[in-house]
Amino acid sequence: MPHSDTLDMIRSVANSHVRMTIARDGWGYMRRFAFAVLLLVASQTMANIGDSRGKFVQRIDDDVWAVLHRTETPGATILVLRDGHRLYCHAYGFRALDGQLPASMDTHYEIGSITKQFTAAAILQLQDAGKLNIDAKVSTYLPDAPHAGQITLRQLLTHTSGLPDYIGLSSDEQATKSATFQQLMDVVADKPLDFRPGSRASYSNTGYILLGRIIELTSRESYRQYVRAHLLQPAGMTQTFTVADEPSLPTMAKGYRHANGKLEHGLTINDSYGWSAGNIVSTVGDLEKWNEALTSGKIVPMADYALMMTPQITTAGENSGYGFGLFIDTVNGQSRIGHTGGSYGFTAANFYFPEQKLRIIALTNNVDVPEPGEMLTNAIFNDLYPDLARAATRPAPHEDLAVTSKVKTAFEHLQKGTDDASLFGASLNAKMKTSLAKHMADEYGPYGAPTAFVFRGRRSDGGKNWSDYLIEFGPGSTLKYSVGLDAEAKVISLGFNTF
Repeated sequence: MPHSDTLDMIRSVANSHVRMTIARDGWGYMRRFAFAVLLLVASQTMANIGDSRGKFVQRIDDDVWAVLHRTETPGATILVLRDGHRLYCHAYGFRALDGQLPASMDTHYEIGSITKQFTAAAILQLQDAGKLNIDAKVSTYLPDAPHAGQITLRQLLTHTSGLPDYIGLSSDEQATKSATFQQLMDVVADKPLDFRPGSRASYSNTGYILLGRIIELTSRESYRQYVRAHLLQPAGMTQTFTVADEPSLPTMAKGYRHANGKLEHGLTINDSYGWSAGNIVSTVGDLEKWNEALTSGKIVPMADYALMMTPQITTAGENSGYGFGLFIDTVNGQSRIGHTGGSYGFTAANFYFPEQKLRIIALTNNVDVPEPGEMLTNAIFNDLYPDLARAATRPAPHEDLAVTSKVKTAFEHLQKGTDDASLFGASLNAKMKTSLAKHMADEYGPYGAPTAFVFRGRRSDGGKNWSDYLIEFGPGSTLKYSVGLDAEAKVISLGFNTF
């Protein structure tokens, strides 16, 4: 991961700033915090977490700074709630490096694909109003849309449509320019489906653009008007806008990204390009209002929210891990419901852990791999529940050290994008010589050097024998990595996040 003095400067200025805050407010135990920090924690709640206030605060602070430093993220705003009550909220670093403008609890960030929660909720509202049916074909509402007669609205909602992703087929330059709905559809119009609708799950922003247009046609309101009148206003969200409003928002963060190892200003996705798949700008406070409204029945009936939280099962019987605008997965063996969001200069995460009744929202102004927003939520969850984190990274018995050594070497090759006939089976090595090597390097090279390989066991799946490992890269950053070996102990199969 590229490194410069940027984050050292941020932390230095932050610590200087907070010393003035301490002198004014007398909260000496918060001496390491940057900018304004609000801690509303009852002593009983802290006792339930099982740690003293000082250790709890310092552990989170250390790990957040570690994530920001490792990813060179200029700023972040974090909000943690337990059982609906604020547990921790904190703004770190800068919303803009130019002028060293500090991040605050009121800083606006692009939230990217978290927008999909709003689009999904709107579709369910319109179904309840009798204006559409999620099991109808897309052709019922958009007869000229690509593959409209083969795909249902439910498949759009759950990413099981097979539609290619228009973002993956577009350039950065196209993403910054205005686009009509038809122009976005033209990107995929001549492309075949990636798979038979319903048979698999594959994330596609195209589906949510189609849903946005269906909202307009069935409600007879623009998408922007519908969201404001039927979602934002009922939730009391007065600080939520779209990327088109960014120039007029005085607390808008500036987005950043890495290019050629250096941190630079990110692009701004055009409002019409991200649209119903990812054009919303918000604050942690407004997302707190959204979460409360959505989960309490103010936006859609509780039966509809249950649908949103129910992962779609494919026709092959596989759990897609996605409901309506929500991922449903696990962290450290604990259920997690929510969404991440990324644009050309921002990452965001909004997750709920039902067993702990815990909500973590993290908004950042850096787009990176792995995503700083999700890294922060993972790190904070681990800090709050260290026993769960330790259990999840406990090595399984009967580890074969020779296999582990081979697995580590294979991952080094993946990160570098290099092949090795002595390591990989013939078929996999041939793929590495072509596009697979670059894809792997682009995807996993940015994770940086692993800090630990943890053996998690062996299993049989799909007629193959797998060895599973958890690779750790620092606070909040882990990767589930599986390899299949042949009789000659060559790597013939790779899997990520499959166990």
